[in-house]
Amino acid sequence: MGQYENPLPSSGWELFYVLKNRKDNVMKIIIDGALCIMPDLTTRETSVYIDDGIIVSVGTQPQNFTADETIDGRGRLLTPGMVNAHTHAYMTVLRNRADDLDFNTWLFKKIMPAEEALSPEDAFNSALLGCAEMLTFGVTSFLDMHMFPGASVKAAQQSGMRAVISRGLSGGADDIDGGIRRLREAREEIKEYSSLENISFMIGPHALYTCDEKYLCEAAETSKELGIGINTHLAETEYEVMVCREKYGCTPAELYDRCGLLSDRTVAAHCVQLTDSDIALLKERGVNVAVNTSSNLKLGNGFAPVGKMLDAGINLCLGTDSTASNNNLSILRELQLVTMVHKGVNLDPRSVTAKQGFMMATANGARALFPDEKLGVIEVGAKADLALFPTDCPSMIPLADAVSAMSYSSAGLRAETVLVNGKVVLRKGEFTGIDLEKLRSDINAAAKRLQII
Repeated sequence: MGQYENPLPSSGWELFYVLKNRKDNVMKIIIDGALCIMPDLTTRETSVYIDDGIIVSVGTQPQNFTADETIDGRGRLLTPGMVNAHTHAYMTVLRNRADDLDFNTWLFKKIMPAEEALSPEDAFNSALLGCAEMLTFGVTSFLDMHMFPGASVKAAQQSGMRAVISRGLSGGADDIDGGIRRLREAREEIKEYSSLENISFMIGPHALYTCDEKYLCEAAETSKELGIGINTHLAETEYEVMVCREKYGCTPAELYDRCGLLSDRTVAAHCVQLTDSDIALLKERGVNVAVNTSSNLKLGNGFAPVGKMLDAGINLCLGTDSTASNNNLSILRELQLVTMVHKGVNLDPRSVTAKQGFMMATANGARALFPDEKLGVIEVGAKADLALFPTDCPSMIPLADAVSAMSYSSAGLRAETVLVNGKVVLRKGEFTGIDLEKLRSDINAAAKRLQII
């Protein structure tokens, strides 16, 4: 993560113009005749009824229910909205910039300097492109760590996505121009935007190698004071473990626990280099772990001990990380990798089943990001965050088992229609809140200016 952090200018794009003009801002919707993946992961051909953003019935039309819109679900697969539990959407413009490098060279010599060159408007456009990309894979919610206050919030609002936002914190507790300023910006961002629909916040200490111990403790205290969770990187690399042992005489997980960062409101990304005692500690504290398989593979950092964490009962979810590290935001690729790689790593074809992987991509992610909400399932009372996929994609034929298909054969699959909170944000492959042509032009212009292309 970089250190460039000017607040987003108040002038420029209007935050609400898309929401005010969106034609899809309807109240009652029927998704008719879709093949639904139910909470028990069986499938059922049925209709789903949505009123004011909530699923009010599955199968039976409620009395006096007159739909504002009926979406044809026949021949399509309806899933809960996918959850990307770890990303950095503002970095999407840095795609394909720094490949085939070790982690430290990639981060400190390539990515951080590139981040310094981004303007606040670049960060907004980049985050909006990230939202567009995630929507095409059926992602309805994401957990974002950013360096440009307001950029990810406004991108999520314009796209219509549900987002948990954390301003990345790095530096020291006594560093006026670094750590102190970033924590102040985090507080200001939370105060300014916390009332927005579909937007919530966490505190985001970046990592132990970019924050001193006192600052990590201060981040933990701030999260408790504000009553919000923690979003952080943990035990991503061997280098991180080495630094921690040399400096603090313990593992990264033990340091975080000492600082008060580990709880059931913590989402810890990566968790690749864990000891067995670390796993037991994470389970005891109720920590949620976001597995980022493609990023860890591409940067040569290893494999998270997913099998051991599942056996321990840790809530595992999926993240893509940024396109700067893995080059795309496909949660479906993460689902495929997590269910395939660990079978080979553990020499066990039963390790990380299709059902376990699908739960990581949906209900588990929702539980980690929104512990007080009913999300990630298709059932009465749940928020209507849903993705409708075509079933005529060649790789999905025949659809003998929908969950297996999503886990193992969805490489060419793209969402057709996506709803967030009962509002259509992607309709038949077209965004309802994003001008993709303009966005493409803005991103390419920024990339050329930054000498990325």
